[in-house]
Amino acid sequence: MKHIKLNFLIFFALLLLVTSCTSIDIYEKTIIFSKADWANAQKPEFTFTISDTTASYSLFFVVRHHEEYDFNNIWFKISIKLPEDSVQTFQLEKILSTNKNGWLATGFNSIYEHRIPIILPNLKIQQSGNYKVVIEQIMREDPLHNILSVGLRVEKNK
Repeated sequence: MKHIKLNFLIFFALLLLVTSCTSIDIYEKTIIFSKADWANAQKPEFTFTISDTTASYSLFFVVRHHEEYDFNNIWFKISIKLPEDSVQTFQLEKILSTNKNGWLATGFNSIYEHRIPIILPNLKIQQSGNYKVVIEQIMREDPLHNILSVGLRVEKNK
């Protein structure tokens, strides 16, 4: 367990060092699970503001896990509250590994990070204002073990 915590701290220290030298276009926030367990009842919330309605945006689900994560995928539900208060909800499955290629992520020691594009066919970010995103894991295992953190990243498309 001490080995996992040490790897976790080293990974995040390096991550902070690398990301401090680059700019974040619009928004990025990460929720860390202290025991590396993501319970169904834990529904991380992210709120960001869009002011430029002429641009297009990309959303990314960011998940960090230990190599001992038991599954090759993750199912999650994402709810997006738009500025006019309507809510759109989607269930998505994302593949995290394959038998041929292993983890489809960047890794450091035993920790892997996936930056997964959230492609939602009916979602258009065309209004200025605050957007609220809630992400819920809907896997059968509760809690979902070996998940270190989840986050949301919003980028302005060039």
